[in-house]
Amino acid sequence: MKTPASAPELSCRELVELASDYVERRLPVAERTRFEMHLCYCAPCKVYLKQIRATIETAGRVVEDDLSPGSRETLLAAFRDWKKIP
Repeated sequence: MKTPASAPELSCRELVELASDYVERRLPVAERTRFEMHLCYCAPCKVYLKQIRATIETAGRVVEDDLSPGSRETLLAAFRDWKKIP
């Protein structure tokens, strides 16, 4: 399946990289079109996008007081070290 103007199809990996910009409506029209064309035929990517939206919605409701001290430290450690992972 080719996208308009002979643009190359978007791969699943590219979709994952663009998902945040898509959800936040920061993709240019051409990229948004490629993204949405991919969703037309890729069920796993539809599920991934649904999960991203659910995560954003849930995270928006969580406040620091909702976390136990141990959970808070675990999350902070994970985010501190994420750039160290190759």
